[in-house]
Amino acid sequence: MAEFFHVLTADEFIQLMGCFGRLASEQVHLDVSLGRILSREVVSKEDLPEGARSTVDGFAVRAEDSFGASDSIPALLNLAPAIPMGEMPGFTLQPGEAAPIPTGGFLPRGADAVVMVEYSNPAGPDAVEISRPVTIKTNVLEKGEDARLGESLLLPGRQLRPQDIGFLAALGITELHVGRQPRVAVISSGDEVIPIERKPGLGQIRDANGHAISALIRTCGGEPVPFDIVPDDAAALDKSLRDALTTADVVTLSGGSSVGTRDLMVDVVSGLPGVKVLAHGVAIRPGKPTLLANQAGKAIIGLPGHPVSALIVAQVFLVPFLRYLQGGKLEKGPLGCRASAALATSIHSTIGLEEFVRVRLEGTPGQYVAHPVFGKSGMLSTVVKADGIITISMNAEGLPKGEVVSVIQL
Repeated sequence: MAEFFHVLTADEFIQLMGCFGRLASEQVHLDVSLGRILSREVVSKEDLPEGARSTVDGFAVRAEDSFGASDSIPALLNLAPAIPMGEMPGFTLQPGEAAPIPTGGFLPRGADAVVMVEYSNPAGPDAVEISRPVTIKTNVLEKGEDARLGESLLLPGRQLRPQDIGFLAALGITELHVGRQPRVAVISSGDEVIPIERKPGLGQIRDANGHAISALIRTCGGEPVPFDIVPDDAAALDKSLRDALTTADVVTLSGGSSVGTRDLMVDVVSGLPGVKVLAHGVAIRPGKPTLLANQAGKAIIGLPGHPVSALIVAQVFLVPFLRYLQGGKLEKGPLGCRASAALATSIHSTIGLEEFVRVRLEGTPGQYVAHPVFGKSGMLSTVVKADGIITISMNAEGLPKGEVVSVIQL
């Protein structure tokens, strides 16, 4: 086997991923854009709201008519026509008048404030008492205050959230340009790996990697393309990789990446036409023997065979890479919300390796305690029990008990 095991740092590895070009954009309907990454700026085509609207139930008034009003000396105003919901009022509010208005109703011409209904009392069939003064624009959402015609609303690289979609829907924006979702081939290899429907025999294991990695790909906007399990055979692995490269944008391969006699991955990958092995070995734990190759602009990512290692490496590198291909920022993972927590116990680490440690959180936000989830290599239950991951620098020998750490919640 050719020697490729030249260890890079995790930061160097993620930088290498930046050599791959982003995928082309496509136009999609607003209703299927959740989680997608914008490839073009979104500009408002109208004002929102299109006219001044009330933010409360109450009375549209001229603010100056309420000046000096109090519980003991209320302002007495004549009732103008009630303002219907969803219509522009067809009248002008005169001095000394108040018009009943619902939340969201448009202010009539002449009105510049709204008095909340709580600060009013009926004064016969044609008048109302106002017991609280208001200033101009009180309880009023002005024309274009939410969005103005020609205003830049969302920039390229933004991952769309439900609130973004609601905002764009309110503006009548139905089509968006987003990064195309990458098709990711998922290949599991190993003589001992069998489909999950089968009962394992002696020395056999079900294919946890293929299903876990496929699920992870879906969470970051990718489309997994499952391939059949490949035995430890160079010809079979070569054929599977060539087929995958013709149908997918990215190829992931788990298994066979340890340094040893059964390491077929690097040999087969390096034998593909026009391929360049960019990295084989990252100074992280778990996942040191991770591989990255470029075949005609398509990435081949070799993951460890252990399901725990494969999942963590995929969180650290594959997830941010797939977001990058769709137009997002390329940054080392894991990605997720962060919470501060005090370590429940000390953790030892190895100088020269950046470590990703599973932790379980107890307590409440601001008072979390992080308990490391220890377990033997390959124990999937350690990932299931974990609420998040902490990172230990490659220059540290560990972390002491009580140290406040940043937990990336998964």
